[in-house]
Amino acid sequence: QVQLVESGGGSVQAGGSLRLSCAASGRILLSYLMGWFRQAPGTEREFVAAINWNSNTNYADSVKGRFTISRDNAQNTVSLQMNSLKPEDTAVYYCAVRTKIGGEYDFWGQGTQVTVSS
Repeated sequence: QVQLVESGGGSVQAGGSLRLSCAASGRILLSYLMGWFRQAPGTEREFVAAINWNSNTNYADSVKGRFTISRDNAQNTVSLQMNSLKPEDTAVYYCAVRTKIGGEYDFWGQGTQVTVSS
């Protein structure tokens, strides 16, 4: 089992920055893929970014160049630095872990709210 706890959400004006963190506990293996997703009201949850054990990253087109995902394998944490925030980035952000290669993300945090005002 893996437990994930997000922190760092809040409210910011457009153009501002926030940094989200996710602390993972339980049985964490380096092979696990760690990612961030988000869900705005009335929409489906969407992929934001992911990072593997070797710091190879993948981003949604909507956040490329503005968001940076990072991972500390020693501390079992994953962070999301969000710059140049836009009102359309407003959502609940979730940390997630994929334990099996090619599988679905199978552990999720409780989410943290990010609100960007214009």
